[in-house]
Amino acid sequence: MKLKKNDLVELEITGYTAEGNGVGRAGGELAVFVPGAAQGDRLCVRIVKLAKNFAFGKIEKILASSPDRIEQDCPVFRQCGGCAFRHIAYEAELRAKERRVRDALERIGGLENAELRPIMRADQTAGYRNKAQLPLGRSASGELLMGFYALHSHRIVACSGCLLQPPVFSQAMQAVKQWFSQSGESVYDEQTGRGTLRHLYLRQAPGTGEVLACVVANGSRLKKEQLLVDCLRGGVPGLSGVLLNINRKETNVVLGPECRVLWGKGVLLDCLCGLQFEISPLSFYQVNHDQAERLYETAAEYAGLSGGETLLDLYCGTGTIGLSMAKAAGRVIGVELVREAVENARLNARRNEIENAEFYCEDAGAAAVRLRERGLKPDVVVLDPPRKGCGESLPETVARMAPGKIVYVSCDPATLARDIKRFSGLGYRFVEAAPVDMFPRTAHVETIVLLQRETL
Repeated sequence: MKLKKNDLVELEITGYTAEGNGVGRAGGELAVFVPGAAQGDRLCVRIVKLAKNFAFGKIEKILASSPDRIEQDCPVFRQCGGCAFRHIAYEAELRAKERRVRDALERIGGLENAELRPIMRADQTAGYRNKAQLPLGRSASGELLMGFYALHSHRIVACSGCLLQPPVFSQAMQAVKQWFSQSGESVYDEQTGRGTLRHLYLRQAPGTGEVLACVVANGSRLKKEQLLVDCLRGGVPGLSGVLLNINRKETNVVLGPECRVLWGKGVLLDCLCGLQFEISPLSFYQVNHDQAERLYETAAEYAGLSGGETLLDLYCGTGTIGLSMAKAAGRVIGVELVREAVENARLNARRNEIENAEFYCEDAGAAAVRLRERGLKPDVVVLDPPRKGCGESLPETVARMAPGKIVYVSCDPATLARDIKRFSGLGYRFVEAAPVDMFPRTAHVETIVLLQRETL
């Protein structure tokens, strides 16, 4: 079927993309991706963009609604780039995410009839995010603009409160706006590189209720810093610290390398899996506390430690996974590239009186090579890489250590499946996968996989 821009086509939506767009086929052939569509919809769609093998469309009219479709409950759902599934029932969202994991394992990983546990649903689909990164700008009237970037852009969609975040974050946003109206501070302009305020970065520790507020700035000082502290202290329950993060680089990376404490503590203290964890702004920490506990419990189940094993935790962040398993292990070795996270991990080990854990600040691949050359033979390796998955040489390096089990925690089914295929060629058999809905109402899904070394 030959299409051109602005054509109207009738589509039956049969599934979802990894980004959460609906998928239909124009004339039964060309795939058309439609934001805001629900599987089972029959739609009149206007073609807005054409590529060689697919097209993008927008809904002109819903001809017949999917039984999964519900009324959206967020005023900026269509503009904001955060949520993908506010227009369908939660059960339908879970089915879509489970299907996405299975499809990746089969199509990319080459697995047939992969053993897959039912996705672990979240008890709480609202207010679960313990972290927010809010870009700052100026409205046409000169007021402080705060919210989220529209999808695939740096255009800020104003939002006074996100349904995925706790109400205390809205109170912090209001406090910063109050300070801004009295401070005379400038706002950073991405085009010129001038101005000061870039982002408001917020973190909450659900286990303790502590809140950390961090202003990201193109400079080392803010106007009327004490007023900022006073506004936040007066408006934010549980506030434990106010920080200034210095980011002078022309970059899309939110945080710079240096923080200065304006008041209180520079870290949060949270409780997770029965342990206490200290978290700095620069450290990775799961954004959904309750689902993180389920994730780590499943990882521990897959590891199957009995007391004397050596556990190597690569991409360890603040040490949460390794430390949560330390009591069942003989020795825990954690590796993380972010220095502040490694410092947090070491402090967390001492705080919890864990003496069999050690942490190194190093690239995961380089550390794996070094440890292998030193003769380390871990019984279990835990991998929790970023979205891009493992570095190209890491699977081979890990396989040469010959651990009996590999527990892989992934936030991207496609790179997970790719890496599983790599490990399968290195003597590791896929045993089982467990999807976890860490990010309700968004398109993201977390997955834990157990790989077992084949006996020769």
